[in-house]
Amino acid sequence: MRQKCCDRCELVIGLGCTCPPDGAAPTTRPVASPRLEWRSFPADAILISPRRYAHRPGACAHLSEELVTAPRWGWIPAPPAGLWDRLSTSCPAKATEGNTDRQAIRRCEDCQATVG
Repeated sequence: MRQKCCDRCELVIGLGCTCPPDGAAPTTRPVASPRLEWRSFPADAILISPRRYAHRPGACAHLSEELVTAPRWGWIPAPPAGLWDRLSTSCPAKATEGNTDRQAIRRCEDCQATVG
């Protein structure tokens, strides 16, 4: 069964998304779980979502390893030092594997809290 992600917050609906169905702002943020072990990606890899968000493997509870597949996702298995911290619209992270057309321009807030 394929999990559906919320278009607004990118969290899996029913597994972290707290967005009200009427489109109002969420009232709470999901609590990040402890870092989960991922097998296909190094811990410092940058995963790039179709909505241009950067994630870290296992750093947020709303993303599971089986969802991160090409051609939907791109990733950087060995990012240059400091790329995660520099990531922005003026310094996007361009995928080197998976869908290499993907570029991240913002960091997932849950990943940032865990990694930061």
